[in-house]
Amino acid sequence: MDRDELRRVQSPLKDRYRDDPAAATITLHAEGSLSDSDVTCSVQTGQALVAAGLHPATGGDGTFACSGDMLLQALAACAGVTLRSVATNRDIDVRGSVRAEGDLDFRGTLGIDRDAPVGFRAIRLTFELESDASDDDLQALLTATERYCVVFQTLANPPELSLLSRSPTG
Repeated sequence: MDRDELRRVQSPLKDRYRDDPAAATITLHAEGSLSDSDVTCSVQTGQALVAAGLHPATGGDGTFACSGDMLLQALAACAGVTLRSVATNRDIDVRGSVRAEGDLDFRGTLGIDRDAPVGFRAIRLTFELESDASDDDLQALLTATERYCVVFQTLANPPELSLLSRSPTG
C-alpha cells in the first residue's frame, strides 16, 4: 500500500468521523473459552485459535501462549502497524523491526509477596530501523507512533476497567 492508496482508503473514514463523532466509537471484542481440564483459556485471534496458559515461571510447561507475552506481542504489532502507517502517510521509506519487552515479578501474581506488583513493572518498546530519512524525520515518526498506537496509549493511560460475572442464563 502506498501513501495515495492509504489516504484514499482513510479519507472517507476521517470525513465521516469528523461529521459524526459518535460513528468513530466502536466496541472491540475478545472472547475466550475456559478449559474444563487444563489451566488454559483459548482465544480466537481472527487468524487462529490461541490457547493461553501458565508461564513456566508460574507452573506452566511452556506449551501454551503466555498472556503476558501476548500483551507484548499486541504492543509490538500495534506499534509496528502504526509506524508503517505513519511512514506511508509521510512517504518515508523505512524497514526494520520492533521489540517489546517487559519486566515481571512473579512473586506478585503467585501471591507470595503482597508488596510485589502484579503485572509489568516496566515495558520497553525498541525499534531498529533502516531508512534514508533524516534523524529528525525518524524521531518525528517515532513520536507519532507513540501518539497514535492504540495499545501503547492504552498502557500509558489506563482506561477504566471493570470485572463482571454473568451466568449463561442471565
